[in-house]
Amino acid sequence: MKPVEGTRLVGRSVRRREDPRLLSGRGRFVDDIELPGMLHAQFVRSTVAHAELTAVDLTEVRRVPGVVAAFAADDLALGDITAQLARPLSEFVPTAMPVLARDRVRYVGEPIAIVVARDPYTAEDGLEAARVAYAPLPPVTSEEQALAPGAALVHAEAAANTLVDVSLFATEGIDEVFAQAPCVVRVDARTGRQNALPLETRGAVAAWDDREEQLVLHTCTQVPHQVRTVASRCLRLDERQVRVIVPDMGGGFGIKCVVGREEIATGAAALRLGRPVKWIEDRKDALTASFLAREQHYEARAAFDAEGRILALDADVVCDMGAYSCYPFTAGIEPLMASAEMPSVYKVPAYRVRGRAVTTNKAPTAPYRGVSRPQYVMVVERLMERAARELALDPVEIRRRNLITEFPYTGVNHITYDPGSYLESLDLCERLLKEEGWYERQAAARSEGRHLGIGYSCFSERTGYGSAAFAARKMEVVPGFDMAEVLMDPSGSVTVTTGTLSHGQSHETTMAQIVADTLGVDIARIKLHQGDTDRIPYGWGTFASRSIVVGGSAVRLAAARLADKLRALAAAEWGVAPEDTEVDRGRIRRRDVPDATLDHEHLADTAYLKAHLLPKGIEPGLTASAVYDVFHDGTFSNATHGVVVELDEGTGQVRILRYVCVEDCGVAINPQVVEGQCRGGIAQGIAGALFEQVTYDERGEPSATGFLDYKVPTAHEIPEIAVHHLETPCAFTETGAKGAGEGGTIGAPAAVLNAVNDALRPTGVELDSTPVTPQAVHRALSTPVPQPHATPEPTR
Repeated sequence: MKPVEGTRLVGRSVRRREDPRLLSGRGRFVDDIELPGMLHAQFVRSTVAHAELTAVDLTEVRRVPGVVAAFAADDLALGDITAQLARPLSEFVPTAMPVLARDRVRYVGEPIAIVVARDPYTAEDGLEAARVAYAPLPPVTSEEQALAPGAALVHAEAAANTLVDVSLFATEGIDEVFAQAPCVVRVDARTGRQNALPLETRGAVAAWDDREEQLVLHTCTQVPHQVRTVASRCLRLDERQVRVIVPDMGGGFGIKCVVGREEIATGAAALRLGRPVKWIEDRKDALTASFLAREQHYEARAAFDAEGRILALDADVVCDMGAYSCYPFTAGIEPLMASAEMPSVYKVPAYRVRGRAVTTNKAPTAPYRGVSRPQYVMVVERLMERAARELALDPVEIRRRNLITEFPYTGVNHITYDPGSYLESLDLCERLLKEEGWYERQAAARSEGRHLGIGYSCFSERTGYGSAAFAARKMEVVPGFDMAEVLMDPSGSVTVTTGTLSHGQSHETTMAQIVADTLGVDIARIKLHQGDTDRIPYGWGTFASRSIVVGGSAVRLAAARLADKLRALAAAEWGVAPEDTEVDRGRIRRRDVPDATLDHEHLADTAYLKAHLLPKGIEPGLTASAVYDVFHDGTFSNATHGVVVELDEGTGQVRILRYVCVEDCGVAINPQVVEGQCRGGIAQGIAGALFEQVTYDERGEPSATGFLDYKVPTAHEIPEIAVHHLETPCAFTETGAKGAGEGGTIGAPAAVLNAVNDALRPTGVELDSTPVTPQAVHRALSTPVPQPHATPEPTR
């Protein structure tokens, strides 16, 4: 079933099929949906971080002209959203998240009531009339406060404000390794809380369909089937009575792969009123009340021998997960990811880690592109840099001595890594920067008193997590598999339906490339359907770089099965065996008589309209479906990032002069799409490294309610990014592809931070936390630096 030489589309930068529609304004997003009689909703939200709710009075709200209804928790009596891990209470404490706050509020912005009006402006007016009485409680606004003896409890059931406390690995004898090691280095690193900031905020349109007896919920989620499951449970409906449809979506980045409260409340209001209801999140709520991510604290140490080879890694990881566990991943999403995968691309013989999730009076945490990997990679790469300095080794050379080079490799974390190009990507990245003359420019700049720095990061990106990988976390809801259906209609055109979902990843193009190659069909005749829970039994959506690895493999399998049926039909007509036929550009060809062909239209016409001619054993119609799951530990993409920065000691400003990414995601279905994913991810990684941070005051109020306060980099701050591809195909995915969605974000913070520290090297100052703001640089430069002994400059 291989396409004829020269016709293969996989591996080519086919133009994105989505672009003409989206770029000409013909996309259809949630806010574009208009239904007859539609009402508009907004939410009364908590103005305090922690308090008992003593009264919610909506009487005056209902009197506002144009307000149709207002509901508090007791009015709707909805079920809670509760994410679970199958772990003992000593390791995990489940917490119920009510759709609307009932007895207590736990963060500023928590939804308390829903106001429904004839237009969005009147709904906003209705919010002003709500009267909410609070009995304030002490807010918990930091990890230190959460873990302090006698701290106020965010949840009464969570002692010490700890939702997760797991020690996944502890190599026997690790303390002796540290005691005897010639070199031990430490890093104490913190990363700032971030907002993923998809261009399209969250939103939902809910309406009851009498004919189908269904609540139809249009929403911009990455996981439509999970929204259906939770909505049906909270609303006490059968799952068939909830249909979730995702139209075009303007980004997700992870915060939309969890189930939000507002979309459930919007559905409940539509059911209660018998009219369509629309809710669109405004940017203020998106910044203050939506899911956040990334606030983590690492205390880590590593032991090395005299030649720079790592002997042991020991880490204590604390993640501030905000007020609630997200569904379905729980508050364990960040600490469990960090604990399981921290050794990354290095041969670590001994490993110990403790991972904790603490709860605070902040908006909850959800996955955000990379999920802990940008943080732990930064920590491990800082340890490498620090060891290189202590041992007077070149920072690139110490990495060479520790990288995994023989595959498959089973690490101390019990994960088996499939083949990658770890050393090759590092060597190429260094060579590119050297050939461009950056080391000479750095030396010249230092002689002039300017601060140029060069930094690297090496990492892997585990992609295509299957059911086994998620089950290892002991999740009670276990994602992993995905489904696909490929159908050829009587005209010979093809419809592909998947359980994955594009929110900017170009699935309409890449999935069509896979099918076009497998069936030999013109890509223009392939249509992708996604994001509709009535079109496919179940799907797990798009997150964790799984769409091409898992969803693409299911699509490839389904297309291959359909190709087999086409070949069987043609073989029956010719009186030969199916093995004597092959797919060839819109037709089936006889291998022994190359001029003998039957086009798809002829075969489809027979399959649908002349069923009486079908041979025994072949059913009418042309459709095939497949399920694919990853029963390995996943497949690992890898990359090396190299960054050149210039730091102005006077202003503290950091300017990126050069950014090089050498990546390996196996077979790139569409190299241009992969480059787009790399560049977009790197931009978000730079944002976390230098700019973005959500902060709270002592009362638990978020500091940033708009972009004047939440610093988002623009095109001016993001440099030109050079992307170079290596290819180590995955042996067990159907296409040879590995995931490519998160790698850019994973590697950027570490590479930028290492480059900043290289720039600061003449000052003796080192920074281990992000974001590296001008204020952070000034604070560091104004703090006396201990100088126990001089370390020689490594030879580049």
